[in-house]
Amino acid sequence: MTKNPPIEKPTLEIETGESAEVAARLGAEVAARFGPRDEAPLSIVARDASGALIGGLNGVSHWRWLYVRHLWVSDAQRGRGLGGRLMEEAGRAALARGCIGVYIDTFDPRVADFYERAGFSRVGEIADFPPGGQRIFLSRRLR
Repeated sequence: MTKNPPIEKPTLEIETGESAEVAARLGAEVAARFGPRDEAPLSIVARDASGALIGGLNGVSHWRWLYVRHLWVSDAQRGRGLGGRLMEEAGRAALARGCIGVYIDTFDPRVADFYERAGFSRVGEIADFPPGGQRIFLSRRLR
């Protein structure tokens, strides 16, 4: 097996934004190995009778999994089942898209407990992210 010759003194540049070229090249390599992402956004919003936003969920499905990026419920609605309803609807939407699971992360251990009661399992944690806290990752297979 022949090794590639070393690159002599490459120039490194720090850019202020994300490089679309780097993302595209990595995306092409990953797609060649695992198939296309088939990425599709998902947003579910809850409004009260006056039309005010009281909760919502943003996510994206890719590789047959739904990632819930944001789940928010107003303080006045917490503890009343709205978060559970949003997650149930997200699960139905994920199934309709052919997804096999849902994954999510949180910085709040109480919120992680909420997800665990909804059938999610902890699959990882990063300590001190954010400083003094932890980022908790959870997933749930769909039936």
